[in-house]
Amino acid sequence: MPTSRRSFLAGATLAGGFGAMPIAGLGASTTAAPAVPDFGPKAGQALLSRNENPYGPAPSALRAITETAKMGCYYADRGLDRLTAMIAERHGVMPSQVVVGEGSTEILCAISLAWGREGAILCPDLFWDTTVLYGERQGVTSIRVPLAADMSVDLDGMAPKVTDGVALVQICNPNNPTGMLIPSAALRDFAAKVTPHATLLVDEAYNELTDRPDDNSMIDLVRSGADVIVCRTFSKIYGMAGMRVGYAITSEANAQRIKSHLMSFGGNLSGLAAAIASYNDTPFLDRSRAAVLEGRAMILDAVAKAGLTALPSQTNFVFVQVPDANALRDSMAERGIAIRGAYGAWSGYSRVSTGKLEDVARYAAALPELAKRLWA
Repeated sequence: MPTSRRSFLAGATLAGGFGAMPIAGLGASTTAAPAVPDFGPKAGQALLSRNENPYGPAPSALRAITETAKMGCYYADRGLDRLTAMIAERHGVMPSQVVVGEGSTEILCAISLAWGREGAILCPDLFWDTTVLYGERQGVTSIRVPLAADMSVDLDGMAPKVTDGVALVQICNPNNPTGMLIPSAALRDFAAKVTPHATLLVDEAYNELTDRPDDNSMIDLVRSGADVIVCRTFSKIYGMAGMRVGYAITSEANAQRIKSHLMSFGGNLSGLAAAIASYNDTPFLDRSRAAVLEGRAMILDAVAKAGLTALPSQTNFVFVQVPDANALRDSMAERGIAIRGAYGAWSGYSRVSTGKLEDVARYAAALPELAKRLWA
């Protein structure tokens, strides 16, 4: 028998018996699971540096992950279509106006490339600029506008800079790392000024944590036909940062333009299943928001006890004014508490997130003592 035919028949026999008999290399793993998982905080660490919601994913999401894990051999396009339809229905837009990606980061990077090839990106000097930096590494030009004296986004300073050379204006609202919310009326006035000349991108990653999420969102501007893109994520209030699901809502033309620059397709099956199951899980979302508000109050109380001040926050983190952010970060790290250090030139502000309440309590207890030791 020719070798090729003999190999083929051997393969056919193997395939035919796949479900009925064990095959070498496909049985139970002989590798012991690690004693400590390779995800999340290190043992004993209070992880307050990443704006995560450690109380998620929701129980509904976990059930969906478990029930669909065995389907992980299939591409997830049907689930992607379902989540897209759910998002469209909630916000009163067509499914063709929704883009779902591997976290909002992928979508923001795609926007940076797509619009950056047509002109500059106008943005604040301090905001979550990782995706703009990604564009810059690919040759995109950005124009940075300093924050106002009170650390708010200077809309009045940005509007005059929207010239013919600007293709995209990018805002994060509430802003990261400051935590400050741009008032809805002010942002709407700004949108009316800039959208006749450039696309306005509003990253609303923390919208669900604000006092009035619907009022603070710019999605109604999309419905009215304005040249606006709104990005959202399942990473924050939904507690799915590691599962990478985010989305954008915009015009159909903008949505097609974004999709043409995405680097993945089909979606993460487990992430999509979790998102579908928890998208309308109001009890979980209410509990998550309550935990964030409680943790934020604990941080602000500790800030006051330490004789420090903080910017007003509408997020799950607080920007605390300190003499030296890196010194505080290092001293907290010695106690197993992870917070952020300086953001570039802004060494006088320290960002701390609301993690598990017991971890926030560790920070709250340490801050007054460390402030006294470092700066008294």
